[in-house]
Amino acid sequence: MTTAPTAEPVVLLQEVSRQFRRKQALDSVTLTIPAGVVYGLVGENGAGKTTLLRHILGSLRAQSGTVRVFGMDPVAEPVSTLSRIGYLSEDRDMPGWMRVRELMRYTQAFYPDWDEAYAESLREQFLLDPESKIKTLSRGERAKCGLLVALAYRPPLLLLDEPSSGLDPSARRDILEAIVRTVADEGRTVLFSSHLLEEVERVADIVAMMHRGKLVFEDHLDTIKARHGRLLVAREQEDPPPELPGQLWASGRGRAWTVICERPLDALQEAAAAQGLTVLEADVPALEDIFLARVSPGTRKAPVS
Repeated sequence: MTTAPTAEPVVLLQEVSRQFRRKQALDSVTLTIPAGVVYGLVGENGAGKTTLLRHILGSLRAQSGTVRVFGMDPVAEPVSTLSRIGYLSEDRDMPGWMRVRELMRYTQAFYPDWDEAYAESLREQFLLDPESKIKTLSRGERAKCGLLVALAYRPPLLLLDEPSSGLDPSARRDILEAIVRTVADEGRTVLFSSHLLEEVERVADIVAMMHRGKLVFEDHLDTIKARHGRLLVAREQEDPPPELPGQLWASGRGRAWTVICERPLDALQEAAAAQGLTVLEADVPALEDIFLARVSPGTRKAPVS
């Protein structure tokens, strides 16, 4: 995966905070999204992902910190920024009384760069009946319809908020692989939020992890994976849980323990051997396991069977 060079990032947030009554939705979030990448924003429901997207769209003003999209303040310059953003919301909010073709024509009127041939090819690819009313479409079809109108004017930035929520595997594949990868390969930028980390892992170049309004960390996916290792180790006696360098999480009981550490796998195995541990399995943990280890670190004893 490569990142297209650019003089300035597509999206730049610096120390952005937002509070709703007693809830800290965003807590000093700083992140940078370069051009031409698929950027996955992950975290559990309520982590602050949608609030962050609303700041990028300019529908919320940061209470502190700065937001820049294509170098502009989206609140101060909404027309200039929104004309360059395609957005698919989690609730797929579209007028139910319209037919698919009417929605396409209605949306086209707002965007001079609307590509009619591309829009029609997307409609055919998504198997959408142009005469179907929006309110009669399935959840997956509504998501595809919303994505169609977000893509058809070829925006340089595409925002997807939980695009796979409630969709069947076929619709997920269409959105997360065929479309997301195609957009990024054309040099445009995709930012999508999801709590389904296994899907983010399939398509993202860069991953930012959020937890309770904070950015846990942000890096290229390959770098994140290379920085973490998981071992299943055994002791000769039932000693306390192992303590390895960079250990984030341990689970087990008695002689057998599984540990996840922020250390490359080779170095982790060497450290385990130096402590007299027998390594039964060694691998790179999945993104979901890394996330859970970082947001809820500690030691857990497995239940007695």
